[in-house]
Amino acid sequence: MTDWIYPFPPLQGGTLLKRYKRFFADIELDSGEIITAHCPNTGPMTGVCHLGGRVMVSHNPSPKRKLAYTWELAAVQDTVPTWVGANTALPNRVIKAALKDRVIPEVGPYTDLRTEVPYGRDRKSRIDFLLSTAEQPDIPDTYVEVKNTTWAQGTLVLFPDTVTTRGQKHLRELTELQGTAAAVMLYFINRGDCDRFAPGDEADPEYGQLLRSAIAAGVRVLPCRFDVQPTGIRYLGLAELVLG
Repeated sequence: MTDWIYPFPPLQGGTLLKRYKRFFADIELDSGEIITAHCPNTGPMTGVCHLGGRVMVSHNPSPKRKLAYTWELAAVQDTVPTWVGANTALPNRVIKAALKDRVIPEVGPYTDLRTEVPYGRDRKSRIDFLLSTAEQPDIPDTYVEVKNTTWAQGTLVLFPDTVTTRGQKHLRELTELQGTAAAVMLYFINRGDCDRFAPGDEADPEYGQLLRSAIAAGVRVLPCRFDVQPTGIRYLGLAELVLG
């Protein structure tokens, strides 16, 4: 019996040779074979993308895929090597499993879970998760937005690591929900070596201001810590929120 929320399929180790055009990474596998893997991360991967660094990839050959390999993990090292998630498609899958297993009680009560539900003034945005309690209509729906974060300074993890107009828009929309519904900004800390979270004011000061305003308006912030290993991902609880 394991406490992995998300077990990885068998992964292969290798060395990062090159990352280019955002979506491609050349990697030398431990076997000596050089492959091109899909990099499912459009961000700068600040502090995570190191040429010559240790990485892990999954292998899913299919005629429907252009690339059979996907870059899943990167190793960073200070005093102790730490695995960091490189696949930004995974956090929502992991959070969905965590919500189904009800391992994050801080999101509040719910009986029903829906994904990618349209919301916002123009209904053109989609919330990652909408939680509701059909049997108790007096309990407001909870809108949950998930953001992957890997940029660290020591044991402090920060989001964002670059200017994100999309992220700013999400904060404004969550803030506008106050009074009609509950809103949660959930930060998926995709590495196990950080126990504090702060807005990345250095990278995007406007985002930091919007986050503080959202909190003041009633938006709940849940910085969720995850232990990431080549065998799987497990939940560690909440990090300390640092706003000063």
